[in-house]
Amino acid sequence: EEIQRETAYPDGKVEKVLKNGCHLVFFPNGTQKKVGSDGKTVTITFFNGDVKQIMPDQRVIYYYADAKTTHTTYSDGLEVLQFSNGQIEKHYPDGKKEITFPDQTIKNLFTDGQEESIFPDGTIVRVQRDGSKTIEFNNGQRELHTSQFKRREYPDGTVKTVYMNGQQETKYVSGRVRVKDKDGNIIVDTKL
Repeated sequence: EEIQRETAYPDGKVEKVLKNGCHLVFFPNGTQKKVGSDGKTVTITFFNGDVKQIMPDQRVIYYYADAKTTHTTYSDGLEVLQFSNGQIEKHYPDGKKEITFPDQTIKNLFTDGQEESIFPDGTIVRVQRDGSKTIEFNNGQRELHTSQFKRREYPDGTVKTVYMNGQQETKYVSGRVRVKDKDGNIIVDTKL
């Protein structure tokens, strides 16, 4: 590009105004700033390789060279981080976070402390604030984990509960109930 004007400052900074309207500023430490001819697009290339771009729509895109990570901030407050391993994090203005892992697992962190993970196979895990967990499998089975027990519900209506003391209770759709002690010995079996 043709230079229209060049100014050298006592602090070592050099400013070049190009004929197309772009402004280039070179700092003594190696940092460079480019203001586009529109006056709204700004690119700052830092001496360490980081790059900050301010776009006309007010998006700010910051690339961290060492970490190979891009951090984009939108005018509505949404922040998106893209990591070199393929992980993407979205931080919403309301405090919610959504993380997409390289294997395409999606984890949502809600402001009330709840979490939800959606795995590529369709399994969904929800964790409540109290630590209890619900797992919905893609085969229709469902599991509930609490501090007192683990319960598995099958699509046919069978429910198997394992208590923290090791006792197991299975309730069948037929009405049959079978209870085993921690060693697997049958204590109760109401065969109908």
